[in-house]
Amino acid sequence: MAISMQKKEKRARRHRRIRAIVSGTAAKPRLSVYRSVKAITAQLVDDDAHATLVAVTDLKVAGKTKTERAKNAGMMLAKEAKAKKISSVVFDRGGFIYTGRVKALAEGAREGGLLF
Repeated sequence: MAISMQKKEKRARRHRRIRAIVSGTAAKPRLSVYRSVKAITAQLVDDDAHATLVAVTDLKVAGKTKTERAKNAGMMLAKEAKAKKISSVVFDRGGFIYTGRVKALAEGAREGGLLF
């Protein structure tokens, strides 16, 4: 098995383990994060209604580095969530390690006013 497949398999296992515990509701949606090589995306999901409430990607955000863009995307997500009167969320890192861009997005969301 190629190393890239092993990494994908490990991330998928971590994600399944997290999703077994973390679930979002309309009152407290799940902040789901996906990190690719080029971009990071985040969305607030109501798992009860199977609906995405707010979605953001760092491709449309200003910043010199990917980490700066991720932080700004987190702030933008928090701003849009506040507009929809969402103040508290549960964090789903999607099996990704909580460092770098994932951490920057979470910190940006916290600075924007989201509680988790």
